[in-house]
Amino acid sequence: MILKGNQRGGGRQMAAHLLNGMQNEHVTVHQVRGFLATTVKGALEEAYALARGTQCQKYMYSLSLNPPKDASVPIEAFEKALKAIEDKLGLTDQPRVVVFHEKEGRRHAHCVWSRIKVDEMKAMNIAHDWPKLQAISRALFIEHGWTMPRGLIDKAHRNPLTYTRQEWQQAARTGRSAAAIKACLQECWAAADSAKAFAAVLQERGFLLAQGDRRGFVAVDVYGDVFSLTRQLGLKGKDLAKRLGSPDALPTVEQAKAKLGESVRAIFETYRAELQTTQKQELRPLLRIKKTMTEQHRKDRAAQKAFLEKRWNTEQAVRASRVRKGFKGLWDKLTFKYWNIRKVNEKEAWQCHVRDREERQELIELQLEQRQNLQAQFDTIRKRHEEEAQKLMADMAKMAMPERERDAVPEVFRGKAKEADLGIGSRVPRGSTPRRPGRGKDMGHEPDA
Repeated sequence: MILKGNQRGGGRQMAAHLLNGMQNEHVTVHQVRGFLATTVKGALEEAYALARGTQCQKYMYSLSLNPPKDASVPIEAFEKALKAIEDKLGLTDQPRVVVFHEKEGRRHAHCVWSRIKVDEMKAMNIAHDWPKLQAISRALFIEHGWTMPRGLIDKAHRNPLTYTRQEWQQAARTGRSAAAIKACLQECWAAADSAKAFAAVLQERGFLLAQGDRRGFVAVDVYGDVFSLTRQLGLKGKDLAKRLGSPDALPTVEQAKAKLGESVRAIFETYRAELQTTQKQELRPLLRIKKTMTEQHRKDRAAQKAFLEKRWNTEQAVRASRVRKGFKGLWDKLTFKYWNIRKVNEKEAWQCHVRDREERQELIELQLEQRQNLQAQFDTIRKRHEEEAQKLMADMAKMAMPERERDAVPEVFRGKAKEADLGIGSRVPRGSTPRRPGRGKDMGHEPDA
């Protein structure tokens, strides 16, 4: 289970994210604990009001719990993990909100604690949380028998395609995949052994090598978006300079955009719009199936919830009828009969609670399996769409180049680009340190908001 946590403010924005039913197919409020309010929005507004009595700006600790995509994880496993996290970070008995999200056949949880200790009106100090969460995450993978990511075993082997929320948002603005962009740039890096070859391979894939504002190396695409190569490749500036030399000889970002040309960009936008229209039409049948499936799943859960509540109330009435009132009830207490009945009622109530939870989990797992099968079709089509968009970008970038530069990519490098291995850590030279992913973000999958 991958754990990502950070201290933050913005209670209303956090509540909107937790209750976002547009990007999430199912949103389940599991727990609101320790607040006077009983809703997520009210609880986080209450946390903000408490923080106003202190000087604390980041008055919440937000954590996401992401189990492996295909793993079946009951609620008890999430609750056990949250208890271990609270004990490790010192958040035991702090007010918290727990919400479950489901989308694209994947289920994960969010937990938000208030950092304000009401009795002292001070914010709790949560120090060195990242290594603590890493240790708990490793223990959870071992406990449940899940295959542990190599990056969790050794940080030198982190997935090179991990991206930050900012990178995801940058790609989403143009309808692309952040992981696909990063994979493309890393293929280019693996296929070239000099600045000239790297620039040529980038051009073949629709990017121009340019000089960044801080004398670093960046790639500019047909959209005019700028990608920092230190972030995209997971390398330090000195490692890039060792192979590429000084960036002074490269065009600036503005010069690269001008080189692409407004006319080419206008033609590209027209072609891209046509391509997106065709791709949307291809996805339309699957989107209709997804919509119908989501609506049916929600109806099934609502029907199950109503049935379980009705059955629970009926069983509670039966248990309550065993307890006699008045003089008979007093006599039962004196003869200890009342305490025996109470013990039996508590045992039955717990068994019914466990039974209801298991039935809810069975329905969720069945629906997740159906949704995962549909998501596999989405992934296949979107991968092909990404390849089509990448090819269009490369063609437009080549059109913007002078005639003598259009065929500058040696065939040997084209072959290397196709054969580049995307295995974990394959583009990190020995002795270099990969850039650590941003903390507090949903890494390895599309963020929720």
